[in-house]
Amino acid sequence: MRIGFNRPALAGNELEYIREALAKAHTAGDGSFTRRCNVFLENLLGAPKALLTHSCTAALEMAAILFDLGPGDEVIMPSFTFVSTANAVVLRGAVPVFVDIRPDTLNIDEGLIENAITPRTKAIFVVHYAGVGCEMNGIMAIADRHGLLVAEDAAQGLMSRYRGRPLGGIGHLAAISFHETKNIISGEGGALIVNDARFAARAEIIREKGTNRGSFFRGEVDKYTWVDIGSSYLPSDMIAAFLLAQFEHSERLLAERRELWGRYHAGFAELEGRELCRRPIVPAGCDHNAHLYYLVLPLAETRDSLIAALRADGIQAPFHYVPLHSSPAGLRYGRTSGSLKNTENLARRLVRLPLWYGMTAEPDRVLDRVHALLER
Repeated sequence: MRIGFNRPALAGNELEYIREALAKAHTAGDGSFTRRCNVFLENLLGAPKALLTHSCTAALEMAAILFDLGPGDEVIMPSFTFVSTANAVVLRGAVPVFVDIRPDTLNIDEGLIENAITPRTKAIFVVHYAGVGCEMNGIMAIADRHGLLVAEDAAQGLMSRYRGRPLGGIGHLAAISFHETKNIISGEGGALIVNDARFAARAEIIREKGTNRGSFFRGEVDKYTWVDIGSSYLPSDMIAAFLLAQFEHSERLLAERRELWGRYHAGFAELEGRELCRRPIVPAGCDHNAHLYYLVLPLAETRDSLIAALRADGIQAPFHYVPLHSSPAGLRYGRTSGSLKNTENLARRLVRLPLWYGMTAEPDRVLDRVHALLER
Protein backbone atom coordinates (compact mmCIF):
# COMPACT_ATOMS: atom_id res chain seq x y z
CA MET A 1 0.00 0.00 0.00
CA ARG A 2 1.44 3.34 -1.05
CA ILE A 3 1.32 6.13 1.54
CA GLY A 4 1.54 9.57 -0.03
CA PHE A 5 2.91 12.56 1.84
CA ASN A 6 -0.37 14.45 1.46
CA ARG A 7 -3.96 13.66 0.50
CA PRO A 8 -6.53 16.47 0.15
CA ALA A 9 -9.85 15.74 1.85
CA LEU A 10 -13.43 16.99 1.79
CA ALA A 11 -14.64 18.17 5.19
CA GLY A 12 -18.36 18.68 4.61
CA ASN A 13 -20.41 20.82 2.23
CA GLU A 14 -17.70 21.79 -0.29
CA LEU A 15 -19.51 20.46 -3.38
CA GLU A 16 -22.89 21.74 -2.24
CA TYR A 17 -21.49 25.22 -1.71
CA ILE A 18 -19.81 25.22 -5.13
CA ARG A 19 -23.16 24.34 -6.72
CA GLU A 20 -24.74 27.19 -4.73
CA ALA A 21 -22.11 29.63 -6.01
CA LEU A 22 -22.86 28.52 -9.58
CA ALA A 23 -26.60 28.89 -9.01
CA LYS A 24 -26.09 32.47 -7.84
CA ALA A 25 -24.42 33.21 -11.20
CA HIS A 26 -21.49 34.83 -9.43
CA THR A 27 -18.33 32.77 -9.62
CA ALA A 28 -15.84 35.64 -9.95
CA GLY A 29 -14.15 37.27 -6.97
CA ASP A 30 -15.76 38.91 -3.96
CA GLY A 31 -19.05 37.07 -4.00
CA SER A 32 -21.02 36.07 -0.93
CA PHE A 33 -18.77 33.11 -0.07
CA THR A 34 -15.66 35.27 -0.22
CA ARG A 35 -17.25 37.78 2.14
CA ARG A 36 -18.23 35.03 4.58
CA CYS A 37 -14.68 33.65 4.56
CA ASN A 38 -13.25 37.12 5.19
CA VAL A 39 -15.53 37.55 8.22
CA PHE A 40 -14.60 34.11 9.54
CA LEU A 41 -10.90 35.02 9.45
CA GLU A 42 -11.48 38.44 11.00
CA ASN A 43 -13.34 36.84 13.91
CA LEU A 44 -10.83 34.01 14.31
CA LEU A 45 -7.78 36.28 14.33
CA GLY A 46 -9.29 39.42 15.82
CA ALA A 47 -8.16 41.38 12.75
CA PRO A 48 -9.71 44.60 11.43
CA LYS A 49 -9.65 43.20 7.89
CA ALA A 50 -9.04 39.90 6.15
CA LEU A 51 -8.97 39.60 2.36
CA LEU A 52 -9.00 36.29 0.54
CA THR A 53 -6.37 36.04 -2.21
CA HIS A 54 -5.63 33.47 -4.87
CA SER A 55 -2.53 32.32 -2.95
CA CYS A 56 -0.37 33.01 0.06
CA THR A 57 2.24 34.21 -2.44
CA ALA A 58 -0.19 36.92 -3.57
CA ALA A 59 -0.78 37.98 0.04
CA LEU A 60 2.97 38.29 0.63
CA GLU A 61 3.34 40.37 -2.52
CA MET A 62 0.55 42.64 -1.31
CA ALA A 63 2.33 43.01 2.03
CA ALA A 64 5.49 44.10 0.25
CA ILE A 65 3.54 46.73 -1.70
CA LEU A 66 1.73 47.95 1.43
CA PHE A 67 5.07 48.32 3.22
CA ASP A 68 6.23 50.52 0.31
CA LEU A 69 9.31 48.41 -0.25
CA GLY A 70 11.56 49.66 -3.02
CA PRO A 71 15.10 49.55 -4.41
CA GLY A 72 17.71 49.74 -1.68
CA ASP A 73 15.37 48.67 1.13
CA GLU A 74 16.26 45.59 3.17
CA VAL A 75 13.98 43.01 4.75
CA ILE A 76 15.21 40.58 7.41
CA MET A 77 13.92 37.01 7.12
CA PRO A 78 15.00 33.40 7.63
CA SER A 79 16.69 31.53 4.81
CA PHE A 80 14.80 28.38 5.82
CA THR A 81 11.50 29.20 4.13
CA PHE A 82 9.65 28.87 0.86
CA VAL A 83 10.74 31.07 -2.03
CA SER A 84 7.56 33.21 -1.92
CA THR A 85 8.74 34.92 1.28
CA ALA A 86 11.81 36.29 -0.49
CA ASN A 87 10.26 36.72 -3.93
CA ALA A 88 7.72 39.20 -2.58
CA VAL A 89 10.59 41.41 -1.44
CA VAL A 90 12.75 40.99 -4.54
CA LEU A 91 9.84 41.87 -6.87
CA ARG A 92 9.77 45.34 -5.26
CA GLY A 93 13.53 45.77 -5.83
CA ALA A 94 14.36 45.29 -2.14
CA VAL A 95 16.99 42.95 -0.67
CA PRO A 96 16.19 39.93 1.51
CA VAL A 97 18.68 39.70 4.37
CA PHE A 98 18.90 36.11 5.57
CA VAL A 99 19.57 35.29 9.22
CA ASP A 100 19.93 31.96 10.97
CA ILE A 101 17.19 29.90 12.61
CA ARG A 102 16.83 28.60 16.14
CA PRO A 103 17.93 24.98 16.55
CA ASP A 104 14.79 24.08 18.50
CA THR A 105 11.84 25.41 16.47
CA LEU A 106 13.60 26.10 13.14
CA ASN A 107 12.08 29.59 13.28
CA ILE A 108 14.04 32.80 12.81
CA ASP A 109 16.46 33.37 15.70
CA GLU A 110 15.13 36.55 17.26
CA GLY A 111 18.46 37.05 19.02
CA LEU A 112 20.18 37.65 15.66
CA ILE A 113 17.75 40.17 14.20
CA GLU A 114 19.21 43.36 15.67
CA ASN A 115 22.68 42.52 14.37
CA ALA A 116 21.20 42.37 10.87
CA ILE A 117 19.55 45.80 11.05
CA THR A 118 21.11 48.59 8.95
CA PRO A 119 19.89 52.09 8.04
CA ARG A 120 18.24 50.46 5.01
CA THR A 121 16.21 47.92 6.97
CA LYS A 122 12.49 48.52 6.56
CA ALA A 123 10.76 45.33 7.66
CA ILE A 124 11.02 41.87 9.20
CA PHE A 125 9.28 38.90 7.58
CA VAL A 126 8.92 36.03 10.06
CA VAL A 127 7.90 32.45 9.22
CA HIS A 128 6.07 30.19 11.67
CA TYR A 129 7.61 26.86 10.71
CA ALA A 130 5.40 23.77 11.12
CA GLY A 131 2.72 25.89 12.78
CA VAL A 132 4.92 26.68 15.81
CA GLY A 133 5.05 30.38 16.59
CA CYS A 134 8.16 32.53 16.39
CA GLU A 135 9.12 34.45 19.53
CA MET A 136 6.78 37.26 18.56
CA ASN A 137 6.98 39.34 21.75
CA GLY A 138 10.70 39.81 21.29
CA ILE A 139 10.40 40.39 17.55
CA MET A 140 7.68 43.01 17.89
CA ALA A 141 9.73 44.75 20.60
CA ILE A 142 12.72 44.91 18.24
CA ALA A 143 10.51 46.29 15.48
CA ASP A 144 9.13 48.97 17.81
CA ARG A 145 12.61 50.03 18.93
CA HIS A 146 13.83 50.43 15.36
CA GLY A 147 10.67 51.67 13.66
CA LEU A 148 10.29 48.53 11.51
CA LEU A 149 7.24 46.79 10.09
CA VAL A 150 6.53 43.09 10.65
CA ALA A 151 4.79 40.66 8.32
CA GLU A 152 3.97 37.15 9.46
CA ASP A 153 4.36 34.44 6.85
CA ALA A 154 1.76 32.32 8.61
CA ALA A 155 1.25 30.00 5.63
CA GLN A 156 1.51 27.04 8.02
CA GLY A 157 0.18 28.75 11.13
CA LEU A 158 -3.60 29.09 10.96
CA MET A 159 -5.23 27.99 14.24
CA SER A 160 -1.93 27.99 16.13
CA ARG A 161 -1.35 30.38 19.00
CA TYR A 162 1.59 32.16 20.60
CA ARG A 163 1.09 33.03 24.28
CA GLY A 164 -2.65 33.01 23.75
CA ARG A 165 -2.62 35.10 20.57
CA PRO A 166 -3.44 33.59 17.16
CA LEU A 167 -0.61 33.33 14.65
CA GLY A 168 -1.42 35.68 11.80
CA GLY A 169 -2.94 38.17 14.25
CA ILE A 170 0.22 39.68 15.73
CA GLY A 171 2.34 41.38 13.05
CA HIS A 172 1.25 44.50 11.17
CA LEU A 173 0.28 42.21 8.26
CA ALA A 174 0.12 38.45 7.78
CA ALA A 175 -0.24 35.96 4.95
CA ILE A 176 -2.15 32.67 5.20
CA SER A 177 -2.13 29.69 2.80
CA PHE A 178 -4.96 27.35 1.83
CA HIS A 179 -2.86 25.30 -0.57
CA GLU A 180 -3.81 21.63 -0.69
CA THR A 181 -0.89 20.74 1.58
CA LYS A 182 -2.15 22.93 4.43
CA ASN A 183 -4.51 22.08 7.30
CA ILE A 184 -7.47 23.94 5.80
CA ILE A 185 -7.54 23.96 2.03
CA SER A 186 -9.14 25.28 -1.13
CA GLY A 187 -6.71 23.69 -3.59
CA GLU A 188 -4.94 26.98 -4.17
CA GLY A 189 -5.75 30.02 -2.10
CA GLY A 190 -4.60 32.40 0.59
CA ALA A 191 -5.47 35.48 2.59
CA LEU A 192 -3.93 38.78 3.57
CA ILE A 193 -4.58 39.64 7.22
CA VAL A 194 -4.48 43.34 8.07
CA ASN A 195 -3.82 43.81 11.78
CA ASP A 196 -2.82 47.48 11.49
CA ALA A 197 -5.89 49.40 10.33
CA ARG A 198 -3.83 52.06 8.55
CA PHE A 199 -3.18 49.52 5.77
CA ALA A 200 -6.80 48.39 5.36
CA ALA A 201 -8.12 50.81 2.74
CA ARG A 202 -5.07 50.55 0.49
CA ALA A 203 -5.00 46.76 0.79
CA GLU A 204 -8.46 46.61 -0.74
CA ILE A 205 -7.36 48.83 -3.63
CA ILE A 206 -4.15 46.88 -4.34
CA ARG A 207 -6.12 43.63 -4.36
CA GLU A 208 -8.56 45.08 -6.91
CA LYS A 209 -5.94 45.86 -9.56
CA GLY A 210 -5.28 49.29 -8.05
CA THR A 211 -8.88 50.45 -8.45
CA ASN A 212 -11.44 51.83 -6.04
CA ARG A 213 -13.98 49.20 -7.09
CA GLY A 214 -14.88 48.30 -3.49
CA SER A 215 -15.63 51.91 -2.59
CA PHE A 216 -17.67 52.29 -5.77
CA PHE A 217 -19.92 49.32 -5.01
CA ARG A 218 -20.44 50.59 -1.46
CA GLY A 219 -21.54 53.95 -2.86
CA GLU A 220 -18.62 55.83 -1.33
CA VAL A 221 -17.44 57.23 -4.70
CA ASP A 222 -19.36 57.90 -7.90
CA LYS A 223 -16.67 56.60 -10.27
CA TYR A 224 -14.79 53.30 -10.50
CA THR A 225 -11.27 54.08 -11.65
CA TRP A 226 -7.54 53.35 -11.34
CA VAL A 227 -6.07 55.02 -8.24
CA ASP A 228 -2.94 53.02 -7.22
CA ILE A 229 -0.68 50.15 -8.23
CA GLY A 230 -2.08 46.67 -7.78
CA SER A 231 -2.94 43.42 -9.47
CA SER A 232 -5.69 40.82 -9.67
CA TYR A 233 -5.29 39.07 -6.33
CA LEU A 234 -8.89 37.88 -5.92
CA PRO A 235 -9.85 34.20 -5.85
CA SER A 236 -12.94 32.83 -7.54
CA ASP A 237 -16.03 32.66 -5.34
CA MET A 238 -16.14 28.91 -6.10
CA ILE A 239 -12.78 28.57 -4.34
CA ALA A 240 -14.20 30.56 -1.43
CA ALA A 241 -17.25 28.26 -1.37
CA PHE A 242 -14.98 25.24 -0.99
CA LEU A 243 -12.97 27.04 1.70
CA LEU A 244 -16.03 28.04 3.73
CA ALA A 245 -17.01 24.39 4.10
CA GLN A 246 -13.52 23.68 5.45
CA PHE A 247 -13.79 26.61 7.88
CA GLU A 248 -17.07 25.23 9.22
CA HIS A 249 -15.30 22.02 10.25
CA SER A 250 -11.99 23.58 11.25
CA GLU A 251 -12.15 22.59 14.93
CA ARG A 252 -12.82 18.95 14.06
CA LEU A 253 -10.04 18.95 11.48
CA LEU A 254 -7.64 20.49 13.99
CA ALA A 255 -8.46 17.85 16.61
CA GLU A 256 -7.94 15.01 14.11
CA ARG A 257 -4.63 16.39 12.96
CA ARG A 258 -3.39 16.82 16.51
CA GLU A 259 -4.32 13.21 17.28
CA LEU A 260 -2.26 11.98 14.32
CA TRP A 261 0.67 14.24 15.25
CA GLY A 262 0.49 12.91 18.81
CA ARG A 263 0.68 9.30 17.59
CA TYR A 264 3.89 10.07 15.76
CA HIS A 265 5.32 12.02 18.68
CA ALA A 266 4.70 9.24 21.20
CA GLY A 267 5.87 6.58 18.76
CA PHE A 268 9.26 8.21 18.19
CA ALA A 269 10.04 9.00 21.84
CA GLU A 270 12.09 5.84 22.30
CA LEU A 271 14.17 6.48 19.17
CA GLU A 272 14.87 10.01 20.37
CA GLY A 273 15.93 8.64 23.77
CA ARG A 274 18.48 6.47 21.96
CA GLU A 275 19.66 9.53 19.95
CA LEU A 276 18.64 7.95 16.65
CA CYS A 277 16.49 11.01 15.78
CA ARG A 278 15.19 14.25 17.21
CA ARG A 279 11.49 14.99 17.42
CA PRO A 280 9.89 18.45 16.90
CA ILE A 281 10.26 20.85 19.83
CA VAL A 282 7.27 23.00 20.81
CA PRO A 283 8.25 25.66 23.38
CA ALA A 284 6.05 26.56 26.33
CA GLY A 285 3.55 29.21 25.30
CA CYS A 286 3.17 27.83 21.77
CA ASP A 287 -0.07 26.03 20.95
CA HIS A 288 0.58 24.44 17.56
CA ASN A 289 -1.81 23.20 14.85
CA ALA A 290 0.00 19.94 14.01
CA HIS A 291 0.69 21.19 10.50
CA LEU A 292 3.49 18.73 9.84
CA TYR A 293 5.56 16.12 11.60
CA TYR A 294 9.26 15.95 10.96
CA LEU A 295 12.33 14.20 12.30
CA VAL A 296 15.89 15.51 12.44
CA LEU A 297 18.37 12.70 11.82
CA PRO A 298 21.93 12.55 13.20
CA LEU A 299 23.58 12.80 9.78
CA ALA A 300 22.61 13.99 6.31
CA GLU A 301 23.53 10.55 4.98
CA THR A 302 21.13 8.93 7.44
CA ARG A 303 18.33 11.24 6.29
CA ASP A 304 18.98 10.50 2.62
CA SER A 305 19.12 6.75 3.21
CA LEU A 306 15.88 6.86 5.18
CA ILE A 307 14.05 8.79 2.45
CA ALA A 308 15.26 6.32 -0.20
CA ALA A 309 14.32 3.26 1.87
CA LEU A 310 10.86 4.61 2.68
CA ARG A 311 10.30 5.41 -0.99
CA ALA A 312 11.18 1.83 -1.87
CA ASP A 313 8.53 0.75 0.66
CA GLY A 314 5.91 3.00 -0.96
CA ILE A 315 6.08 5.73 1.69
CA GLN A 316 6.61 9.30 0.51
CA ALA A 317 8.68 11.20 3.08
CA PRO A 318 10.38 14.28 1.57
CA PHE A 319 12.97 16.67 2.89
CA HIS A 320 11.99 20.33 3.06
CA TYR A 321 13.44 23.68 1.99
CA VAL A 322 16.77 24.10 0.31
CA PRO A 323 18.01 27.22 2.16
CA LEU A 324 17.35 30.30 0.07
CA HIS A 325 20.71 31.92 0.75
CA SER A 326 22.45 29.06 -1.08
CA SER A 327 20.10 29.02 -4.08
CA PRO A 328 21.06 30.70 -7.40
CA ALA A 329 18.46 33.45 -6.95
CA GLY A 330 19.30 33.88 -3.28
CA LEU A 331 22.96 34.43 -4.12
CA ARG A 332 21.95 36.93 -6.79
CA TYR A 333 19.28 38.95 -4.99
CA GLY A 334 19.93 38.56 -1.27
CA ARG A 335 22.65 38.67 1.31
CA THR A 336 23.33 36.93 4.61
CA SER A 337 23.91 38.35 8.05
CA GLY A 338 26.31 36.27 10.11
CA SER A 339 26.66 32.52 10.08
CA LEU A 340 23.72 30.38 8.97
CA LYS A 341 25.11 27.17 10.44
CA ASN A 342 21.82 25.99 11.96
CA THR A 343 19.97 26.57 8.69
CA GLU A 344 22.52 24.63 6.67
CA ASN A 345 22.90 21.82 9.21
CA LEU A 346 19.22 21.21 9.98
CA ALA A 347 18.05 21.50 6.37
CA ARG A 348 20.36 18.61 5.47
CA ARG A 349 19.06 16.36 8.26
CA LEU A 350 15.29 16.95 8.25
CA VAL A 351 12.66 14.58 6.85
CA ARG A 352 8.88 15.12 6.83
CA LEU A 353 6.45 12.27 7.37
CA PRO A 354 3.00 11.70 5.81
CA LEU A 355 0.22 13.47 7.72
CA TRP A 356 -3.29 13.92 6.32
CA TYR A 357 -6.93 13.62 7.29
CA GLY A 358 -8.38 10.14 7.06
CA MET A 359 -5.24 8.29 8.12
CA THR A 360 -6.02 5.18 10.16
CA ALA A 361 -3.36 2.45 10.13
CA GLU A 362 -0.93 4.47 7.99
CA PRO A 363 0.91 6.18 10.89
CA ASP A 364 1.57 2.79 12.48
CA ARG A 365 3.12 1.52 9.27
CA VAL A 366 5.29 4.63 8.98
CA LEU A 367 6.37 4.25 12.62
CA ASP A 368 7.23 0.58 12.12
CA ARG A 369 9.28 1.21 8.99
CA VAL A 370 11.18 4.21 10.43
CA HIS A 371 11.95 2.23 13.60
CA ALA A 372 13.19 -0.74 11.60
CA LEU A 373 15.31 1.34 9.25
CA LEU A 374 16.92 3.55 11.89
CA GLU A 375 17.61 0.66 14.23
CA ARG A 376 19.24 -1.23 11.38
